[in-house]
Amino acid sequence: MKQRIGFIGVGLMGHGMAKNLVEKSFPLTVLGHKNRRPVEDLKKRGAKEAKTVKALVDASDVVILCVTGTPQVEEIIYRADGIRASARKGLTVIDCSTSEPPSTAKIYADLKKVGVTFVDAPLTRTPVEAEQGRLNTLVGAEAKVLKAIRPILEAFCENIFHIGGPVSGHQIKLINNFFAIGQGVLIAEMFSAMRKMGIDPKKLVELVSKGAANSGLFQLIAGGGSEGDFERMKFAIGNAAKDVTYYNRMLDSQQLIGPIAAALQQSLKHAVALGYGEKLVPSLIEAQWEINKLK
Repeated sequence: MKQRIGFIGVGLMGHGMAKNLVEKSFPLTVLGHKNRRPVEDLKKRGAKEAKTVKALVDASDVVILCVTGTPQVEEIIYRADGIRASARKGLTVIDCSTSEPPSTAKIYADLKKVGVTFVDAPLTRTPVEAEQGRLNTLVGAEAKVLKAIRPILEAFCENIFHIGGPVSGHQIKLINNFFAIGQGVLIAEMFSAMRKMGIDPKKLVELVSKGAANSGLFQLIAGGGSEGDFERMKFAIGNAAKDVTYYNRMLDSQQLIGPIAAALQQSLKHAVALGYGEKLVPSLIEAQWEINKLK
């Protein structure tokens, strides 16, 4: 018998993950969502809907969270009718959100006291791969715990990386996102320099494409930006700013100095302040144009 899955957060990423679970015959219960379209779609595919967290927990062996970040995770865990209050011994909770490691460590310890296993398993790739069942996940858990949940993760992931013990998944996710988002800001600043100097950005794309600095991320941001397409990387600037803020806090907690991370955070905050928070990361190019009065 496959484990019964409860799913909280059937948004852009979560819908594809939940769709793959139900289509691969996992008994699935989803929590009602303000956007009814994904919920109704999943119900047509065979999922059930719970109106409360307690009802979802009662119907599940494993609960998956796929929400925006730490405030949302903590609210689901700790509210009066949340997971901690509703859980029974033996439940497993998998947090696929991008969350702050100190909070993850606290939740892990608090749930362990009531017999619940908490796993951090944040994701990489985009909603496109979520729908295809081809996400990557970065798992922080003991080996025996990962073995037990691996069939679940395989339903929506192409690659499963066991990073280490609890919390390590969220730590490496923030490191990975710092690296990726940092490239986006570098590319945006390059585009401002080219616009100011009258250089065709397609020439830079052609140049980098033939050298060691080329990457899939460069092609998404710069390749699209050179053609006026700022939507190829499906990740919002506001979420990028949140993740880099988490990264800087993590550095502080480890007493690490990160001057580039601090500058990156300020650049993203500036873009958000200009109204680009809901736009996608390639629109950092447009934000830099506006900052430099080149737009």
